[in-house]
Amino acid sequence: MLMTMKVVVGFIGLILGVVLGLRWMFAPESIGAELGITLGDIAALSTARADLGGMFVGAGTLCALGLRSGEGRWLQAAAILIGAVAVGRALGLVVDGYAPQMLIFLIVEVVMVAALLAAAGRLARA
Repeated sequence: MLMTMKVVVGFIGLILGVVLGLRWMFAPESIGAELGITLGDIAALSTARADLGGMFVGAGTLCALGLRSGEGRWLQAAAILIGAVAVGRALGLVVDGYAPQMLIFLIVEVVMVAALLAAAGRLARA
């Protein structure tokens, strides 16, 4: 069971750090276009690279630190970051309205938070 959780956390870390984080850092216009976000000037590009790329790379790094050290606190920190993203997404659903794609993202984020917190608890008991 512990090995399965480690694989799940590793997968989450790769998705966050590599698939999302590095794409926001090195191809912000591409990933932005996929989400309907127009990054029209240097300030917008810089903000996307720093805020979005940095947050996702940071969360992925926290997952890696949790796996490497065996300390659940790193996974809890990653869960807090992704949880904050989920809260913002839920707020968007309430304030801006429903979009099917956003609901899917929210569900994935909530599942990631649950998996990270479960793995953190499991590491604490191991």
